Amino acid sequence: MTDTTIFGKIIRRELPADIVYEDDELIAFNDIAPQAPVHVLFVPKTPIATLNDLQPDQAAIVGKLAHAAAAYAQRKGFAEDGYRIVMNCNGHGGQTVFQLHLHLLAGAPLGRFGTPR
Repeated sequence: MTDTTIFGKIIRRELPADIVYEDDELIAFNDIAPQAPVHVLFVPKTPIATLNDLQPDQAAIVGKLAHAAAAYAQRKGFAEDGYRIVMNCNGHGGQTVFQLHLHLLAGAPLGRFGTPR
């Protein structure tokens, strides 16, 4: 299955991105519309549209995304101050690109969230 999303195009280097981390299973790059001073997207290279589509044998992918985000926060020196990781699922959850991904937000106090608009 080929990922035709913008993230798939970044993975295949068909579109440019400010890539900050990559290994055989995932890629991370700065968000083009950051919601915090640090806003990095961690994306698995395996095409999975939403968290709902994650299969039991793929569960480790979520752990790898979270671990890569935590390691990035430690390398960049803001882990102790704190950061937020978020995964959106489908329209009401705020997902706009239908490829599983994790947002790492940091660099300033982030405040509360979760109140419906």
